[in-house]
Amino acid sequence: GKIVDATGAVIPGATVEIKNPVTGFQRTATTDDSGAFLFRNVPQNSYHLAVTAHGFEVTQQDVDVRTSVPIELTIAMKIASSNEAVEVRAEAGDLLENDPSAHTDVDSVMTAKIPLESTQSALSQIITYSSPGVVADSNGFFHPLGDHAQTSFSIDSQPISDQQSRVYSNQIPASAIQSMELITGIPPAEYGDKTSLVAVVSTKSGLGQTLPTGSVSASYGSFGTVGSTVNFGIGNSKYGDYFSANGLRTGRFLDPPEFQALHDKGNSESFFDRADYQPSKSDTLHLDLFLARSWFQAPNTFDQTAAGQDQRQQTKTFNIAPGWTHLFSSATLLTASAFIRQDRVQYYSSADLFSDQPETVGQGRRLTNTGFRIDLSHVKGRHNIKAGLQYSHVSLSENFRFGITDPTVNPVCLDSAGNPVLDPTITNPASCASSGFVANPGLKPGLVPFDLTRNGSLLSFKDAGAIDQQAIYVQDTITLGNLTANLGVRGDHYSGLTEKYMAEPRVGLSYRIGASNTVLRAGYARTLETPYNENLLLSSAAGAGGLAANVFGSTNAAPLAPGHRNQFNAGFQQALGRYLVVDADYFWKYTHNAFDFNTLGDTPIAFPIAWRKSKLDGFSVRASLPEIYGFRAYTIMGHTRARYFNPEVGGLFFDTNPPTGVFRIDHDQAFQQTTNLQYRFLRRRDAWAAFTWRYDSGLVNGSVPDFATALTLSPDQQAAIGLFCGSTFATLTSPITSCSDPHRGALRVVIPADGTENDDKNPPRIAPRHLFDVGMGVDNVLHTDRYKMTAKFTVVNVTNKEALYNFLSTFSGTHFVTPRSYTAEVGFTF
Repeated sequence: GKIVDATGAVIPGATVEIKNPVTGFQRTATTDDSGAFLFRNVPQNSYHLAVTAHGFEVTQQDVDVRTSVPIELTIAMKIASSNEAVEVRAEAGDLLENDPSAHTDVDSVMTAKIPLESTQSALSQIITYSSPGVVADSNGFFHPLGDHAQTSFSIDSQPISDQQSRVYSNQIPASAIQSMELITGIPPAEYGDKTSLVAVVSTKSGLGQTLPTGSVSASYGSFGTVGSTVNFGIGNSKYGDYFSANGLRTGRFLDPPEFQALHDKGNSESFFDRADYQPSKSDTLHLDLFLARSWFQAPNTFDQTAAGQDQRQQTKTFNIAPGWTHLFSSATLLTASAFIRQDRVQYYSSADLFSDQPETVGQGRRLTNTGFRIDLSHVKGRHNIKAGLQYSHVSLSENFRFGITDPTVNPVCLDSAGNPVLDPTITNPASCASSGFVANPGLKPGLVPFDLTRNGSLLSFKDAGAIDQQAIYVQDTITLGNLTANLGVRGDHYSGLTEKYMAEPRVGLSYRIGASNTVLRAGYARTLETPYNENLLLSSAAGAGGLAANVFGSTNAAPLAPGHRNQFNAGFQQALGRYLVVDADYFWKYTHNAFDFNTLGDTPIAFPIAWRKSKLDGFSVRASLPEIYGFRAYTIMGHTRARYFNPEVGGLFFDTNPPTGVFRIDHDQAFQQTTNLQYRFLRRRDAWAAFTWRYDSGLVNGSVPDFATALTLSPDQQAAIGLFCGSTFATLTSPITSCSDPHRGALRVVIPADGTENDDKNPPRIAPRHLFDVGMGVDNVLHTDRYKMTAKFTVVNVTNKEALYNFLSTFSGTHFVTPRSYTAEVGFTF
């Protein structure tokens, strides 16, 4: 834009500031000799703009950034009539966004102070701690608004819908992220695939940074955790480059099945680089590069450690994404991007297969996603139009090995006392009677050929496949006074193991009531829900390796087909004065072909499956307090009912006792909330303190429906849930086999009273938990100007709460939360 006086003469040296009081995003620019100023890489949001210049009155106005088309402003300043100081401050209206879709804006200024674990999945933690309605799970996994993992990322316009948790991939480092928009409401038509949560990510850029900026930091913490980060950005008006390199080594890489980390070492390395080049005012080129590798041990239970189990995994990721923007005019912008991304996973069994208990597994899979996206944006009058197309080609390669190593897992015969018969020569249940035994009624006959304790051989599966997806979309955000309408339609074509075409209308409306500082909104979306790509071939196999013969005791082996969803949202945003804004949203989603994951026994190998339908509803709330004298805070909360309906209609399901009728899926949680408080003090040294309180009421846990079932668990499993009878607690050496004391239960799971369990109305759950994290630091230890020394100290799980994420879940296994852990970090910034 340009700053001028009342006569139209330019004003050089004026200071222009834009600020969002909710996210903390703030930028300052100084006008040049021609009175011009420029802000690059500004996230789409509402901003308060203030201009100050010597001899002129302070000029303030609001700016709404809702398009990638550059916004040009000409701001006229008045001659100052007095020497009185004018306070630049946001009003209540500046806290509101007249946007039809519920979302959370996250800026690096805020996230830098959130106490986080030292893990490879900081991005997932930030999303979980920032967005309402998101349920925390293990290994950097989260469940968005009742779905298992229906999350898409748009990183600098590159669509990514593959899994991003630690066991599937390597995430972009949080240090490379400038800002995020986390959409949990009606998704605009430009987004598809998996839309329960869409994370629109903008990375940091060096374009326009005439002075180099960067940081170097090193950290050490509990579990022998050592980490390091190097960030650097530099550029000019035509060229810019920003890179972030990260390394981590820890003794607790994954969330283990015991509170104590056993066989859980791992390390990860990542490198991200964004290069920008602007050869002319109309054209800009950029290139995102990402390379990452992680290697880690699969954590053991006490029993597996005693057996010498030594399973490991290596995950390699690379991503190359060039992009080009061309400005046809001040109102029309073309954006084009291409990408190739690959995740390569190798899962290694123990050197001695019989050290793996109760089964041995090995896996190698490769997922390569290539494609492009082109869209055209045009802004004119009341209309903000975007139309585009997207294409992606996913190449899948999977190999899998499996064998049983424990003779008691799938015995062919039982003796008169009901104990497993370990004779390796009996492989046919028809032979049991002649040997004086009875056939095992729970036998999975498809597994017998792969029982290594009965002279079987390893199951070996190998396959390759491809998925092609095409989409076209058009959307228009129309502003009619206080009413904003977002109208769009998307057309998707999915061609993989199955095929589907679908048209998807999207409608969102919001209305701003100025007198009360209120925004009301409502919307509808129809979406195509695509299956998860990880292990898709094996889960859909119907003949290879004997899978059609009920291997694993599976109840289905049908290829997974895309689902379709009808989604309704209604919500409001309310500003209460200048210092508090509340955003609340209700959602209702009805899905045919509802996706989930299933794990194979006690292994970390997971496969996608589909249920006939699901009904999800709930609410999410966020209350934000902008900074007041150095203090700022927010709280988020959510409630979800995730009801799924039989039968299972796609993929392998490895449980011989699948749920019947309507049931609550294991990502159903009645209530969760996160509160984050931050305070800045000692301004000369930029000292700060932060506190996070996380409460989870507990996910559904279908593995312990009653106390009688708990009595059949192994000693290790009973100890994990804290099973007790009166004052007696189960231990590794002393299990509880019977109990007549009415005071009985478990510390870490909620077991329904006898006869009251109901899969829909009263399912068993993980016990509620409160977790507290604290962080404190100084961003300018030596009180210097340009070159600064930093220090930070973080404590996670301050009370050392022993709690579970899940327990023997057929969809995710068993995982404990992180024990109390400490991290100290020192750094240097410039």
